[in-house]
Amino acid sequence: MSIAQNIQNIKEKLPEGVTLCAVSKFHPIEALQEAYDAGQRVFGESREQELCQKYEALPKDIEWHFIGHLQTNKVKYIAPFVNVIQSVDSERLLDEINKQAVKNNRVIDVLLQVHVAQEETKSGFDAYELEQLLTKTDISERWPNVRLTGMMTMASFTHDELQIMREFRSLILCYNTLVDGPLKAQGITKDQFKTLSFGMSDDYHIAVQCGSNMVRIGSSIFGARSY
Repeated sequence: MSIAQNIQNIKEKLPEGVTLCAVSKFHPIEALQEAYDAGQRVFGESREQELCQKYEALPKDIEWHFIGHLQTNKVKYIAPFVNVIQSVDSERLLDEINKQAVKNNRVIDVLLQVHVAQEETKSGFDAYELEQLLTKTDISERWPNVRLTGMMTMASFTHDELQIMREFRSLILCYNTLVDGPLKAQGITKDQFKTLSFGMSDDYHIAVQCGSNMVRIGSSIFGARSY
């Protein structure tokens, strides 16, 4: 099937209110253009150099999400244009995003990445540490040019659907703890902090059952990656 047909098939399966982020990393510009021509506007990339090249080459109404591990020294390259940085996994990274957003006279939307998987290779905040950080930090004072808009996670790479479901539900538990606690205390509402980005090609059907409202899908749209 074509990229356009793949996108249509996936969108038909997604409940209303769930955003499709097309994970386009390692795929050529021509493939992204085909997805764009099929109506797709939200794309996810994980390497800053590749993202910058695609930003320059493709239409400017694309909503670019950075979804991979982001080194602090690479933030400056994407800060002028990136719409959302989904993979924010440390205080240092929040500090740097805010610094570069100030330089570019922008406010950058971010998702807080939470580690729920059993695999140690996955990045993200520990849920308890994140709660403590947001309790002790004056968000608007420390990061005035960063807008916290939600959370993201990745489940373990496993065929055990019950384990995947447990991990996704632990993110929902963390989300509820934050929006009813430290975020509410700082005046950040559920309407502002509302994006829950989890679920990929193999497990997005479980993710939407658990409350995801953004799924990140690559191979089911574009096929195998061209490294």
